[in-house]
Amino acid sequence: MFLSYLLYNPRTDVMINLFRHFRTGLGTKDIQNWFKNITTDTTFNRVLQKISIIKAENGSCVAEMKIEKEHVNSKGGLHGGLTATIVDVLTSCALLTRDSRPNISVDIHVSYLKEALNGNEILINAETIKCGKTLGFTECVISDKATGSIIAKGKQTLYILH
Repeated sequence: MFLSYLLYNPRTDVMINLFRHFRTGLGTKDIQNWFKNITTDTTFNRVLQKISIIKAENGSCVAEMKIEKEHVNSKGGLHGGLTATIVDVLTSCALLTRDSRPNISVDIHVSYLKEALNGNEILINAETIKCGKTLGFTECVISDKATGSIIAKGKQTLYILH
């Protein structure tokens, strides 16, 4: 119940203070609840509403999404900005499974390798490479669910708030 309060409390300052007491990571259900909470508000994160978290544990997060018209650019392919947002948020989820303290982006890099079109289903695998006292290093691979071909790869460094 206490963890649910943390995940659903909209006051960031309260979340930061309360998360300081946790040094272990969150589990799949916690990440699913947190993800649902951040994607159903009126902030930019609502663009991620169609993503389903499959598994989140031990420094990794696996999710999937069907690409729909709202996700594509003028050429009909998965929008690069959405791809970068997926890398940003899903690597943050992966890090939260190692260290549940809030984190913020320090550096992000995305390589776009292949297009994904409207109607394709994508699989997102985010991994925590290293989690230190103040920084987390993560990677993400977005692939076509049907063929396994890699659509994009990303790396992110995150600062862990104290």
